[in-house]
Amino acid sequence: MSEKREHWSGNWGFLMALAGSAIGLGNIWKFPYVTGKYGGGAFVLVYLCCIMVIGLPILIGELTIGRTTGLNPIGAFAALCPKRSKLADLLGGIILLSGIALITFSQIGYGILVMLLGAVILYGGWKAIGLISGVITPFLILGYYGVVGGWTLIYAVKAVTGNLVFKTAAEAQAAFTPIQQAAPGTWWYVIGGQLAFMTLCGIILWFGVKKGIERCSKVLMPSLFVLLIVLILRSISLPGASAGIKFFLSPDFSKLSAEAVLVALGQAFYTLSLGMGISIVYGSYVRKETNLPKSVLQLIGLDTMVAMMAGLAIFPAVFAMGFEPAAGEGLVFQILPTAFNMIPGGLGSVWSSFFFIAVSIAALTSGISLMEVIVSVLIDYFKMKRWAAVLFSWSSISILGVFCSISMNSWKNIPWMEKGLTTLFGTPPGSLFLTLDNLTANWFLPAAGMAVSVFVGWVWGVRNAVNEIRKGAGRELDTNFFILLSGMRGESGYGDSYKHIFTPASVWGFFIRFITPVSVMFVFLNMTGAIKFN
Repeated sequence: MSEKREHWSGNWGFLMALAGSAIGLGNIWKFPYVTGKYGGGAFVLVYLCCIMVIGLPILIGELTIGRTTGLNPIGAFAALCPKRSKLADLLGGIILLSGIALITFSQIGYGILVMLLGAVILYGGWKAIGLISGVITPFLILGYYGVVGGWTLIYAVKAVTGNLVFKTAAEAQAAFTPIQQAAPGTWWYVIGGQLAFMTLCGIILWFGVKKGIERCSKVLMPSLFVLLIVLILRSISLPGASAGIKFFLSPDFSKLSAEAVLVALGQAFYTLSLGMGISIVYGSYVRKETNLPKSVLQLIGLDTMVAMMAGLAIFPAVFAMGFEPAAGEGLVFQILPTAFNMIPGGLGSVWSSFFFIAVSIAALTSGISLMEVIVSVLIDYFKMKRWAAVLFSWSSISILGVFCSISMNSWKNIPWMEKGLTTLFGTPPGSLFLTLDNLTANWFLPAAGMAVSVFVGWVWGVRNAVNEIRKGAGRELDTNFFILLSGMRGESGYGDSYKHIFTPASVWGFFIRFITPVSVMFVFLNMTGAIKFN
């Protein structure tokens, strides 16, 4: 017999847990960097539009699926979809034939994977989407995400103990390179960081939804905000900080392009953890009286706020200390420790400690949400006790993470794996880390996100979804937007004549059926290289 399903204690606990899953390393580094690269404030406006076009509709859809069924992704799709779906059969058949075509063109490895996926869809229908998003994707992502999480813990410990003092970026690079490349002499160091990160995730999940995830999120997320505020106040007070603020926030519409729009679409998609099964699982712990649209809007506000705060904490310090913004993890692990060390007052270690503790918090809250998806499947689908599900998830993901750790920069540490993958797939990316990143980011996540929008819009049905959303949303869901914005809601005669025209419910239904899947398709095609925009 499976364990009784837990629920969040209230809206605040749910919001903090959901924010923890969305706010991760991408907010701390990637969003500030791409914002500066693609036009500053102009890019932010495009990003917010993309959040509303892609993020909000899919996130509401996933949460609604979870709350309706009270199940993990596999069980949720199985409970809502018909026993046989012509759309799923058509999709499975097309994918199966595509796999056969790939094999005929000597793409044996990809052909086998695609054929297996098509066969799974033909056999299980929409449950296959739950399998991909609720088991395979979070498993693979956490396998390599835990490596970077380990780096953040290593640097947080170094900063707190005063061992993160660099006079130049070259010194910082020399210290970081052995960790990044997993040199044989540093294997235990890198693997130890990854295992420590995974162990922290496992300990939190061991205590369950309320006592583990919720309690942890209620402490860590406010702590993250406080740390970022302290860093912002110190960063913007430095001489020359205005150049960094200008770089980050000044709108430069000349930098906006089709590529910038697609980057904004992709950032909106990934920053809310869409297509990973997280929102379905977290939604399954939500009580019926929770206002899902309101919670999603609050989450979007918090997520964007943290990303903006991270930029204001990072770029003023970087520019004030005479550095240029760098790409990749170099900005976080090389430039920033050096910049913080150069801040007048001799408190460089303090500022570095604040920063890397904040980064570790962001990584940890995202890590526990990924792992909880797998734990939920094991509890619901395989009737495991939570402790057993956590232990199994921790051990299996940690093993994958060990291989990712020692292959970070190349395959030279595990040549047998490179040989096998080369035989099946041709020349793989530069490491197992990059291989998994490419597979999940460019294939699994966009495909799962599109599948959710198609499922909600065309299979389960918008009417069924809206009926579930109404249980906690109130009358606003069916009130004309203009009436809501004008402040005339509740007045006699308003909201009745045009009740179902241009309401939040009808607009969401239109987006989830048409606008959102088409937008995700463009992101998918761009990331896979099928189309490119200059």
